[in-house]
Amino acid sequence: MTLLLHNIIPHLEATIHGVVATTEIDTISIDSRSMQNNVNTLFFALVGPNYDAHQYIPELIAQGVQNFVVTNIPEHLLNKATFFVVKDTKVALQKFAIYYRSLFDFQVIGITGSNGKTIVKEWLNFLLSPDYNIIRSPKSYNSQIGVPLSVIAINEKHNLGIFEAGISTFSEMENLERIIKPTIGILTNIGTAHDEGFPNIGEKIKEKLLLFQEAEILIYHKNKTIDAFLNPKLKTFSWSCKDEAADVLITKKAVLDKTVLGIRYKADNFEIKIPFQDDASIENAIHCMMLLLYFGYDQQTIEHRMELLYPVEMRLKVKNGINNCSLIDDSYSSDFQSLKIALDFLESQKQYPKKTVILSDIFQSGLSNEELYSKVSQLITSNKINRVIGIGATISEFKNKFINCVTFPDTDAFLAAIDSLNFGNETILIKGARTFQFEQIVAALAEKT
Repeated sequence: MTLLLHNIIPHLEATIHGVVATTEIDTISIDSRSMQNNVNTLFFALVGPNYDAHQYIPELIAQGVQNFVVTNIPEHLLNKATFFVVKDTKVALQKFAIYYRSLFDFQVIGITGSNGKTIVKEWLNFLLSPDYNIIRSPKSYNSQIGVPLSVIAINEKHNLGIFEAGISTFSEMENLERIIKPTIGILTNIGTAHDEGFPNIGEKIKEKLLLFQEAEILIYHKNKTIDAFLNPKLKTFSWSCKDEAADVLITKKAVLDKTVLGIRYKADNFEIKIPFQDDASIENAIHCMMLLLYFGYDQQTIEHRMELLYPVEMRLKVKNGINNCSLIDDSYSSDFQSLKIALDFLESQKQYPKKTVILSDIFQSGLSNEELYSKVSQLITSNKINRVIGIGATISEFKNKFINCVTFPDTDAFLAAIDSLNFGNETILIKGARTFQFEQIVAALAEKT
């Protein structure tokens, strides 16, 4: 979504130095290294214990960036750009995200807990994507900075949000609640992670529950410890393997390499299979199933989709490839926001000057295909990608938007032609939606040991 700069500024509570033009802002940036910084960027100069982004402002001005949110104006730059001076640039970023979130009105799922947040988010995205245009936190963007950046990626075509919130001490969750404003809450496993920031588990639970203070419903694993801290006004939808007072009762049994869950909900009894046997994956899968039940999905759809769940890679991985190549494995997701992150990561890999992107059709952008692939083309161009290999029927239709691009209808066609593509001495980003099974491409291009 594009915003006019003069509509943004009042929400930053900033002192203005320079001219506030009728500039359209379509990029919010905190990374001076991003190749996506341009004249339509609003740059927040964040400051941390080991970094100060103010020092990179001169080179950003040289790239065309003209608008900066800062705590101070670097010497000799006063008339070189427009500066919005605030007490704390991180707080200003959060204030902007709160304003931006207020522009949209659709169901938003907020997820917190000690473990399982990212897995539940990615699985919910997979389970619900056939029916919704979803905006979700990319990777593990769940911090005081990651959450605002995730929310700012919403556009007017999205109709469901899934955001995770991670905290390590007191007073953090209230900020994230104001930014995410979840209508539906999911509380995942409460373990010992981040206990160092709290005197006891009770204080940690109370802080995490602040995310749901205005939610219409909370989905959670029923137990007495959490029940003791729940606001009685908060509606809940609970599950348990033991407590008959839970809304959904569940039994578990292992069958070969899968787990069969017996579900008792209202007057219904049915079974679902999930392709995991470890306790953490089973608990995460149950939280996802609970959301499907709450949304009113029928048993057959729940059974079918839950059996298709898959392991989730939590981070981008760099691997050695054939012919002196370096591979960036992002083979399980393909959406516009995570593409931007992956391209920035690709830019940070300086081993080879030549850069290739292998990209599948992109889903759930909320944009028309024409608009989406125009934006993807702009990203590819700004990141100075040398070659694009597109896989899928849709990206093949828009091949002409990319310079030095070859396309294939599916992964099998690409694999059949792989020897003719002359991979060597380059960094290759492999980014594809799960349905394209790009793990086969990673295996084919990986260095054999």
